[in-house]
Amino acid sequence: MHKKSLLALSLLALLGAIFMLHTGWADNSQGKAADGRYHNRYIDSANGASFFKWQWQRWTSPDTRTPSQPIVGVSPNLALIHDAKASPRATWIGHATVLYQIDGLNILTDPHWSERASPVGFAGPKRHQAPGLAWEDLPRIDYVLISHNHYDHLDLATVQKLMQRPQPPIFLVPAGVEQWFHQNVTNTVLNGAHANVKGLQWWQEVEVQGQQAMHKIRFLPVQHWSARGLFDRYETLWGSWAVLSPHFNFWFSGDLGYSADIRDIHANIGDVDLAAIAIGGYAPRWFMQRAHIDPDEAVQVMQDLHAKQALAIHWGTFALTDEPMDEPPKRLQQALQQQGIALQSFRVLRHGESMTID
Repeated sequence: MHKKSLLALSLLALLGAIFMLHTGWADNSQGKAADGRYHNRYIDSANGASFFKWQWQRWTSPDTRTPSQPIVGVSPNLALIHDAKASPRATWIGHATVLYQIDGLNILTDPHWSERASPVGFAGPKRHQAPGLAWEDLPRIDYVLISHNHYDHLDLATVQKLMQRPQPPIFLVPAGVEQWFHQNVTNTVLNGAHANVKGLQWWQEVEVQGQQAMHKIRFLPVQHWSARGLFDRYETLWGSWAVLSPHFNFWFSGDLGYSADIRDIHANIGDVDLAAIAIGGYAPRWFMQRAHIDPDEAVQVMQDLHAKQALAIHWGTFALTDEPMDEPPKRLQQALQQQGIALQSFRVLRHGESMTID
């Protein structure tokens, strides 16, 4: 066993618990249950003690997360990003942060520009790759979509900076997370005509006006969980987001374990033109399977949604789980080849790279 202090072990266990501990799964509830907590819609179960088994394995085994080759980003195409009239396009900034642009609307998912994905600034998962788009190069952001409240998806410093912009965006968040904004983010307005944070339940939506058409942003269920501490699991909701536009549907997965929710989403919104799907955060599989899909399941999600194109997210930015940081794209390529699917149908962008869709 490596020689590490008990303090460091305890801190890692605490941080890991905040990110990964999942116990108490229940079935088929779409709102808060009698226990005052949200639950997944399909049956799942987990043994909380398995978290400590995983942590013990991490501390007594060699670190497997180092990439075999450097992960290299690209210089962003700022002309495209700032062109309000361009075709629908998506820019991968890193991890689950995507800038999606359509009809003059700039929509940002799970924004994260901080150095760590952690409740503290001195410990916890450190950023391996710089954000693919510098803060000062961001265009005006109209809407921010938050999938859930884990620290790698809801970063206080980043959302505070967005809220303080001259033209702050509207934040669409899972039910309950709006109260976290009220308690932690200055300039939060929850009620009235000038509300800038709106909490949604599964299947709820808001209508937003683009330059030429009306669009719907709908909150949709996936199998996951929520927590920012040791005692608030399931107190706020989690999910995925769809931006439904005339002739074009975009879906953002957030974090998810594979479940029948995906087929339900397809039944609700129809075929998807572009899906941003998580491909990393899956090892060890015996522990992560209930909350994070692997590349094979990511391909299945793409197929379940009848997605014409997919964009790989949630990899190569923070070393949160045990797979090598550059492994997810390799396994994705293998999964696509096994299914006879063209590699270009499921794009793996570099940090800062954009893709356009005609």
